[in-house]
Amino acid sequence: MSDKGILLMNLGSPDSPAVPDVRRYLREFLMDGRVLDAPWPIRWGIVNLAILPKRPAESAHAYQTIWTPEGSPLVVTSRRLQAALAGELGAPVELAMRYQNPTVAAGLGGLANAGVKQVHLIPLFPHYAMSSYETAVEYVRSELRRHHPALQLSVEPPFYEHPDYVAALVASARTQLERDWDHLLFSFHGVPERHLRKSDPTGGHCLRSTDCCQTASPAHERCYRHQCLRTMEAFVAAAGMPREKASFAFQSRLGRDPWLKPYTDSELTRLAGAGVKRLAVICPAFVADCLETIEEIGMRGKETFLQAGGESFDLIPCLNEHPRWVEALTGMARRFLAGG
Repeated sequence: MSDKGILLMNLGSPDSPAVPDVRRYLREFLMDGRVLDAPWPIRWGIVNLAILPKRPAESAHAYQTIWTPEGSPLVVTSRRLQAALAGELGAPVELAMRYQNPTVAAGLGGLANAGVKQVHLIPLFPHYAMSSYETAVEYVRSELRRHHPALQLSVEPPFYEHPDYVAALVASARTQLERDWDHLLFSFHGVPERHLRKSDPTGGHCLRSTDCCQTASPAHERCYRHQCLRTMEAFVAAAGMPREKASFAFQSRLGRDPWLKPYTDSELTRLAGAGVKRLAVICPAFVADCLETIEEIGMRGKETFLQAGGESFDLIPCLNEHPRWVEALTGMARRFLAGG
């Protein structure tokens, strides 16, 4: 029996769409110093005095619109992906969420109980960001030090332009791409601009010029914006579509500080005003459909575009459990299991 195992990790979801569970989830999420990167006393005040009094009820209503009989779409889909990957590998595969359940402690415990001594973490975030990929990796490392110091850890790097990931994206979008459409918008999850500057190992590249993402730099190893643009370019090339029919934007901003631009909601209005009638939208930063794709883009985003003059809006599903995505993950995991 192999002493190696896989830990898949995504962001997380409330345990239910009830207000108390949503409040608990939001508190854990927003009190993460890599998400809301203010000093702890300021962060505590913002979260507990400015956000939590009202936001949980609003978010609970949004979660209620997407909740399934099985539970949160993100968690349900991730569990199915875990089962599919385990079936392909014949090796232990556990699932964990950065926030709420299933916990990292449970995932690591399951692997340890299965006799695993070497864990390969696959963060289900294609792009490097301190508020997603980085916090996931660092949290797993801290849990290992606390509870399983004997376990060895390796980490899958961001796969934003990996040929298998890009091929899976194109395959998952094939049905929509074969329809009549005028424009394809790539909507990535947004991050504050300051996060890019904090993640820049050179201290002087990211967002310092209009072409920083096109100018070679060691900063690109951790530059979320650069990696998002590389995903779009790789997709366009692999799909064989005209480059002028694609553009990008960033969604889900929070607070008053500047986030990466252009903003998705503004772009939806702009594209409709520019004469785009039939719009397709893809969200490559998310590998599983969730609140940000189903409700924010598929419901509110669609309404924004149609009210601005658009005629049809087609949200391309996330990778979810697509066979090509399972195949891509299987390849990542097998390289580790084989010692590569």
